[in-house]
Amino acid sequence: MVSAALERRRRLWLPEGQNNLMIIAADHPARGALRAGDRRMAMADRRDLIGRLRIALERPGVDGILGTADIIEDLLLLGALEDKIVLGSMNRGGLAGTVFEIDDRFTSYTAESIVRMGLDAGKMLLRIDPKDPATVRTLESCARAVDELAAAGLPAVVEPFLSHRVEGHVRNDLSPEAMIRAISVASGLGGTSAYTWLKVPVVAEMERVMRASTLPALLLGGEVPERPEETFECWQEALALPTVRGLVVGRSLLYPADDDVLTAVDTAVGLLSKGN
Repeated sequence: MVSAALERRRRLWLPEGQNNLMIIAADHPARGALRAGDRRMAMADRRDLIGRLRIALERPGVDGILGTADIIEDLLLLGALEDKIVLGSMNRGGLAGTVFEIDDRFTSYTAESIVRMGLDAGKMLLRIDPKDPATVRTLESCARAVDELAAAGLPAVVEPFLSHRVEGHVRNDLSPEAMIRAISVASGLGGTSAYTWLKVPVVAEMERVMRASTLPALLLGGEVPERPEETFECWQEALALPTVRGLVVGRSLLYPADDDVLTAVDTAVGLLSKGN
């Protein structure tokens, strides 16, 4: 598998003249998060998921994928990752719905394995729960990963949230003030931010929120929207902000309400040309 990975045709993270990235996200299953919209087990059919990913990756303007080793290696063996950016998802230990969800241990890729497999970047989730002491372990692990990826000259994509429990379930606070605080913490992780990117949701007052950091940021897609047109409009507005450099979207494009993956992906790609 390592030899196949190293033989893959790689491309630059951001080639000269390209301002934005379009990345397809597929790391949800490793956290036990299989829901897409009203389909509770949508991502449980691996062959179906891989098929949808192949459709998305073949569309013009799609730059790459974010995933865990199992998904990346399936696509690698199918030849679907040639000339694509591949981001390895690193901390998947905070399984959805568990009492230890905030303890997001690095149970998937490490910086060392990302380098060994010839991947192009690492992504980590950072949920900050002020009432859960497990938060500090995740903070420390993310800071170490930022340093290790930077030492290898690879981008570290950090996805920060301020989180809390509601009736036993972890919920992310998507208010502008909470996102500003989360972005501020994420931006300061590690001994250098030279290779750090952010992965953030589109929330209210995005212009004010994105002023919390000068780091480049990618927008995440989140849940499958009930009104996709409104979601696309919000993405387009956020893409016009100076530090926003593209999209990392999974379920919204892979499992749209009408199940038309091709059209959903093409619509999202079209927003990038209208953004920065």
